[in-house]
This record gives sequence, C-alpha cells and structure tokens, in this order.
Amino acid sequence: MKLQELLDHALNIIYPQTCEICGKTTTKSLCNDCKKIITDMEEVKIVTYASAYFNKHVYLFKYEGLIRQKILQYKFNQKSYLYKMFSELILENQELKTLIKQYDVIIPVPISKQRKKQRGYNQTELIANMIGKKLDIPVNKKILIKTKNSKPQSILNKEERKNNILGAYKIWQNEKIKNKNIIIFDDIFTTGSTAMECSKELRKAEVNNILVFTIAKD
Repeated sequence: MKLQELLDHALNIIYPQTCEICGKTTTKSLCNDCKKIITDMEEVKIVTYASAYFNKHVYLFKYEGLIRQKILQYKFNQKSYLYKMFSELILENQELKTLIKQYDVIIPVPISKQRKKQRGYNQTELIANMIGKKLDIPVNKKILIKTKNSKPQSILNKEERKNNILGAYKIWQNEKIKNKNIIIFDDIFTTGSTAMECSKELRKAEVNNILVFTIAKD
C-alpha cells in the first residue's frame, strides 16, 4: 500500500467518510440513496460549435436545484472537499470517461492569484487533478494563467461578462500543447465568455481540438 493510501486509510478511521448530501457514513462521497438521486439528474450533453474557438462543449448537469446548491457551496463556502463528489460523478460516467480519454491534456480554467489566496484553492484545479490522475492524462496548470483579478462572472449580465474577462488570460509554454487535443475544464458554462477567452488564447499555440468540459450548464 502506498504512503498516500495509508494516510487516507488512517484519516478515514479518524474522520469517517460521510455522504455529502445526507451526512450518513459511507465509503465514498455519496451514499447509495443520494447517489441515485444525483445520477437521476445527470443529463450528459455534447454540443458542437462550428464557428467558435472551441470545437465542443460537454456538461453533466443543468445548473439548477441540488447541483446548483452544491456547486455554490464548493465554490464560495470553503467546502473544497466537495471536489471528490464531483470527480467521482464524472469518473463513474462511462460516456464521459470515453470522451476524456480522447484528449491529450487537461487545462483547468485558472483564477487570479488574489482570488486563489482569498478562496484557498482553485475549484476547477482540484477536480481536474483527480480526473487526470485516475485516467492518466496530464493536467497542466502553467500553460494558461489569469493576469487580472476580474469581478466574479456570477454577478454580471451577459454583456458585462464578455467585457469583464476580455484579455484576462495569457498563454505560456506554447510548444507543450502544439498539435495536441485539449480539454478546458470549468465548473459552470453560462454565456460561454470564459470558454471563448481561454480557447482564443490557446489557439495561439496551434492546438488541434478544444473540448470545453463543465460540471453544469446554466
């Protein structure tokens, strides 16, 4: 047993895993009853974009109800541990696993240094790391960076969102992704402004295909 597995085992003894929905003790992030509730809400959609900077967008849920509640808690209420629940839901969906394996690199949408310091973590990074580890796909957090601390997109309207992140992302180490198939991973897709700006910048590296992957779509 590896050191990390031993540490995880020890922590599970001291702090038993509980269901992220109902709080019952379980072996994973969701008990069987709550997992059924959540998986019944799954609605995998793959949308093709002919003229956008990215080729496709895939999402697992509509951004509503329980899913919306959990994403907001994960993103704004210091509940970083919820990454396990979202990661497991993605990894247990065979259609999504098959799709992800067609790509070479996962790039989580970056947040500014100020926002990361304030929040303590990048919510997209935590999930991307687990997916990449389980499916043996590189996760690169240095190729795309956010250069300005823009306002949260969630408080802005459609036009404001577009202007808010204009020129907010910059690409580094272009040669590492040239001719590669890329996944841009984010939590929510609303207007597509973030996906568009990130994709536009990554296109400068002459990548092949870009898939925007999000947990939910508003």
